[in-house]
Amino acid sequence: MDLLDTADKDLPLRDDIRFLGRILGDTVRSQEGEPVFAIVEHIRRTSIRFHRDEDEAARHELEGTLNGLSDGQSIQIIRVFSYFSQLANIAEDQHHIRRTRAHALAASAPREGTMAHALTRARDAAISRSKLENFFTNAIICPVLTAHPTEVRRKSTIDREMEVAHLLAERDRVRLTPEETRAIACDRGDRRGKHRSILRA
Repeated sequence: MDLLDTADKDLPLRDDIRFLGRILGDTVRSQEGEPVFAIVEHIRRTSIRFHRDEDEAARHELEGTLNGLSDGQSIQIIRVFSYFSQLANIAEDQHHIRRTRAHALAASAPREGTMAHALTRARDAAISRSKLENFFTNAIICPVLTAHPTEVRRKSTIDREMEVAHLLAERDRVRLTPEETRAIACDRGDRRGKHRSILRA
């Protein structure tokens, strides 16, 4: 696929998110059982109906489902959707890398948001080097931290996230057959079986 010419440049991102979502769903089903998976799927589908169609009936159905969960079920469901959010973030990071590589390989013009693009705009606006140097000499730069630097995460969790990122990169670099894609998913299934449940404390 030509990532520069395609009409929908985010199609690979959605494909990655669906792929990771299927693996997460299989993990929930194998570790927690079909009932928990069914609740997750019901909440997911009902939420989509409400969000996309502004379906009031779906909203009431969703409220009833969520209000009917026990404390233990609520924790399980929150964890599932938290993991899905983490996986989607990894997919988005990989997509950013994918797009950056595609533009680099095509020798595209500097993209908005890059230093090269900013310098090109400055040159086109006839802003001299001395003016830029003077600006940065006197500028007050205050970094804003939006992450959570005090958050403690297990090394095993970070390792799994890196493994997922590698999986997505591998899917990008090599065009896989359907059989190879299923083999990768099965391999991840074997590995997840060696770890304790992701939904339990």
